Order: sequence, then structure tokens, then C-alpha cells
Amino acid sequence: MSTEKRFHIKRTDKETLAKWFKLMVIGRSLDDRAPNYLKQAIGWSYHAPYAGHDGIQLAIGQVFNKETDHLFPYYRDMLTTLSAGISPEEIILNGISKATDVAGGGRHMSNHFAKPEWNIHNSSSCTGNHTQHATGAGRAIKKYKVPGVAISSQGESSVSEGYVYEAINGASNEQLPVIFVFQDNGYGISVPKKDQTANRKVADNFSGFKYLKIFHCNGKDVFDSMNTMFEAREYVEKYEHPAIVQANCVRIHSHSNSDRHDLYRDDFELNYVSEYDPLAKYRRLLLRYDRFTEDELVAMEEEAKATVKQAHKAAMTAPDPDPSSIFDHVLPEEYISEKYPEGVHNHEGEAKKLIEGINETLKAEFRHNPDTFIWGQDVANKDKGGIFNVTKGMQQEFGKERVFNAPIAEDFIVGTANGMSRFNDKIRIVVEGAEFADYFWPAMEQLLDSSHDYWRSNGQFSPNITIRLASGGYIGGGLYHSQTIEGTLTTLPGIRVVYPSYADDAAGLLRTSIRSRGITLFLEPKALYNAPKVATPIPDDFEVPFGKARIRRDGKDISIFTYGNTTPMCMDIAEKMAEDGISIEVVDLRSLSPLDTDAILDSVKKTGKALVVHEDKVFGGFGGEISAQITEAAFEYLDGPVMRVGSTFTPVGFNRILEKAILPDIERIQTAIEKLVKY
Repeated sequence: MSTEKRFHIKRTDKETLAKWFKLMVIGRSLDDRAPNYLKQAIGWSYHAPYAGHDGIQLAIGQVFNKETDHLFPYYRDMLTTLSAGISPEEIILNGISKATDVAGGGRHMSNHFAKPEWNIHNSSSCTGNHTQHATGAGRAIKKYKVPGVAISSQGESSVSEGYVYEAINGASNEQLPVIFVFQDNGYGISVPKKDQTANRKVADNFSGFKYLKIFHCNGKDVFDSMNTMFEAREYVEKYEHPAIVQANCVRIHSHSNSDRHDLYRDDFELNYVSEYDPLAKYRRLLLRYDRFTEDELVAMEEEAKATVKQAHKAAMTAPDPDPSSIFDHVLPEEYISEKYPEGVHNHEGEAKKLIEGINETLKAEFRHNPDTFIWGQDVANKDKGGIFNVTKGMQQEFGKERVFNAPIAEDFIVGTANGMSRFNDKIRIVVEGAEFADYFWPAMEQLLDSSHDYWRSNGQFSPNITIRLASGGYIGGGLYHSQTIEGTLTTLPGIRVVYPSYADDAAGLLRTSIRSRGITLFLEPKALYNAPKVATPIPDDFEVPFGKARIRRDGKDISIFTYGNTTPMCMDIAEKMAEDGISIEVVDLRSLSPLDTDAILDSVKKTGKALVVHEDKVFGGFGGEISAQITEAAFEYLDGPVMRVGSTFTPVGFNRILEKAILPDIERIQTAIEKLVKY
């Protein structure tokens, strides 16, 4: 790799110098103008000025290739995205949240610039989390053996976030083509850098990482920034290793329009940063080295101002978002089964265990779609396939490129799934989100962010991910091994949550999850993995639609609504109580979000009595939603109160005596039925 500087004020052609100058002037004009939109009540209620970051942002945009690369900007990257090709009008449309905003149609905060069709990605406001998406995109670039790099841009303070460490650690470990740019202006809002890290340059925190090269540059200087960014790109492409570019910048203005920097910066500092204005410096250089005359620069400045003025006029006539559109793009389209539209079958033959149904379906889907991948903790270590061996034999058949282990970092597992799925909509990703569902909480930040990606991007990007989680108790696991979490997961719009009980439903729902677009939380009742009572015959092509409950047993006296570990309990108690003349209908919900409300109401209208049984806690559990829907829509059909059976409002203890006292069982279910029968 040549160490000769590519760009210099004397050697760079005038056309390039002029292009850079116009971009910088247009960008600064937009940056200065943005607060006026808020003052005039037009919009742009969030604006983070970039002034002082001009050199590095111009360079990021110039090194970016929309045909091969993936760019993940942050909320201060106005000039970055302008330099990358987003037009001034598109910048303003985003700022004032118009329906024609190419980033997301006004659905995301202003100053979150993106153009998904050019791989300039729509990133969230959760500072720094897009580093994991960049690492995931870099993984796809490497696995598909195509040219290009992923570029993540962010402020230095966001590097304090743990998921940034996870992203850089993963990129280093996997040797991925990712450039992480730290735009260091010395502040995280009002928090000075010295309160963030002991190192003066935060990039030095990563100096011990193998396969990672760190570059430093003056982010205020156009030529140093250009040379460093192009050198970093050449390094990443040549060695297929990640790089960090630490760019020293200044923040000339406040953090944002809701921040007053005069409350924590003295006059000396404010004057100092103004003196280091990158645009003013670049203009002086162009004059000092006789590359342009004053008249030529003034002419370009006037042209730039006219461009911004025209962009403003065009943006002001653009339509506002339609309030009726809020339900558009909440969930992408699901796979529709033609052969099994109700998710039932009459197949006979060998009964297979639930764990077999999942394992065989995974393998079948990997054969069906070569763009399917799986990773997680312990999923691919010799003959081991996850902590419960659900993925046993997959790496042997499909290879390390498609089946591989992940670090013990749940946020990283989900975040890189989001990023890799951005590479191509054909990709389907299955992750073991955590070894036990109880350990999934570190990944909730990425799940939450991913849950509104489709909506936030106005339908332009869907993370096509199935997240498998071994869920529930009855194994004597105690804390972090026996809890249930669906009560929390189902509160998030933009994801699906399914919880099968029997082997055939597990296979059918998994196939539908993988073939659908969007995110599905696939909860597996681990206590039933090898339980003979939930083993069933499974057609090789079986499919279960989302939002379709299954009547596991017909009845006329009481309806039980259940899922997961408690379904076979309800079946057992229904059979037993039939001997006493009580006819119980058992409705296996299977899909919690979306929920088959029609099946629930039809059953209630038929029996007049409803009992909700689940392993989740009664207080705050998912059964509360079911009860509310029944009460609201079928109150006049009820012959008694909607009752619930579930866990106590406690954690699940380790000792088997404690576990039994906490989790629901047949005895509690029978007691509830007997009480309900009396009404």
C-alpha cells in the first residue's frame, strides 16, 4: 500500500477542489439554516450542527461508493450524506419531515439522513448501535466475496456504549471489511471526553485488537481527512481487516438546538473553536495557493446559496405525511401457506419429538434457500448444536460459512443479524438469541431498534430474522434458566411472537418464520423438547400461518386458552375431567402476536366460560391481554368471569420445591376449572 498522499492542495485538480468547496458551502448553508425552520414552526425540531466536522464528513462521503458500500451515518452526518450524494432538497425534506423524505417519509427524527436504495442506511437515535449493523453488513460483504466496505460513522462519546465494543471486537475477530469513523469533538452533549475515557484518543482503547488498524487524522482539515479515509479504505480492501479512523474535530455550535453550550463552555473555548472553522481554512488555502480567485469563490458561494434556496422552495411544496398511513409498514408480508392455510394436517406416521421437528425443519430450510444463515452461542462446536443440541449436525452439512458460533454477546448476535440482512432481501437469518430466553435482555436494545426498522424506513428495509429462544421452566433451572419473557416481547409492535407446544406446530411455525419477511421471536418450550406427549407426525412440508390458533380438543362447557408448556397440561386435565362430565375446549394459541382473536371469541361464544392458562406470571402476563379482549368483545356471551392461571409474581426459584410452588400445574388448573364451573 502506497504511503504517498493522494490529495494535496497543489496537486488536486481544480474541478475536484471546486466540487468539494461547493459541497462544503451547501452543507454549511443547510447547517446554518436548519434552526430557522424550527423558529418558523416549519419543522427540524431536532438539529445537531456538524460545523467543525467538515473535513472528515466530506471525506467519508467522497470515499463511499453507493454501488458496493454500505454507509451507516449518525445524526450529525449532514455533510457526510450530502457528500455521498443525497441532494440538498432531500436533506431539507428529512429536516422538515415531509412524506417524500427518502430516509423514511417523516417517520424518523429530523437530522437522521438516509437513502436506503443507495445503501445509505436509516439508523436509529440510539447512539452508536449502528456499529453492529455495519459489522453485520461487513460480514455479508465477506461471505458473499464481493467488493466493498461498510462504513460506520459516530461521535467519540458513543464509543462508551458496550455494543460498540462488541461490534469492533466482532469485526476484528471475523476480519471484516468495516471502517469505524470516530468524529471526536471532545464532548458528549455537555460531558467532556475526560469523563468518558482515560485515553485522550478514544480509538486507543482498541489498540490491542488483532487485525484492527487505527488511523488518526485532523478531521478539520480536508486534505488530511481525504488522505486518511482513502488510505483506510485501501488497507481494509487489501488486507480484509477492519480499521478505525479517529478524526480530531471541533464542535463550533451547541450539541443540538435543545442544548446551550454557553452553560458549560467558556468564552475562550467558544472563540477557539470558531477560529478553527474548517470551511474558512479550506477557503483560505484555495486563495493562498492561487487555485481560485476571490471572484471565483464568491461565484461558487452564490451558486451554492441559490441551490439551497431552490431546494427550500421545492421542499416546502412537498406533501406532509398522511395520518391514515400510520398502520402502513408495521409488519412486512408474511409467507402464505397454500397447502395448509389453517395450519392443520391429517398426516399419519412416525411421531417425532419437538426437538426433532425443529432440527429437521432448520435443515430443510437451509437446503431450500442457500441464502439462509444461523449463528449463536454453542451452535456449531463439533458435534454440539447449542446447549440443547437443537442445531446438531447443521455445520457438518452446511459448512462454517453458513453455520457458526457467536461471542457471548446477545446484543451482537441480534445487531449483526440486522446488519447482515441489509445486504440482500433474499437473506434469511436464524439466530439463537441467547442460550436461554432469560439471557436475552442484553439484546433488547437491538430488538427494539430492529422492531421499528420497517416502519421507520417507510417499508424500505425489513430485517428478515428468526430469533430462537429456549423458554420457560419445569427443568429446575432457577434464575436465568426458567423464566418466561413473552409478556414483554408482545408489547413491541413490528415483531411476531410465536410459542408452539407440539412438534408439528413447532416445525410449521418455524418454516413460516424463516420464509417470511420481518422479525419473528420463536419461543421454544425447552421442557418439552424430548417429551413424548407432544411428539406428533410431521409432514415434510408442513406450514403454520401466523395468527391462527388450533383447537386441540373440542368442548362445550369451558374454553381454555393456552400455549407453550401448559398446553399438554390442559390436554391432560381436559381428558381427565371429561370423565366427570365436564367438556373442555382447549385452544392452543400458538401465535401470540399476531393473535387469533376470532378463534378466541368464537370459542367463548360457544362455551360461555373462559380460562386463560400460561406459564407466565398472572400479574402483567400475556393472559391479561387475552382476558381484556374477551371482556371487551364478548362480554354478553360470558356466564362467568374470565379467569387466569399462571405463575406467582416472583422469580422462578432453583429448588424444585420452590419451582413447584411458583409454576402452574395440573392441580391449579383443575381448581380453577372447578371454580369456574360453579358460575
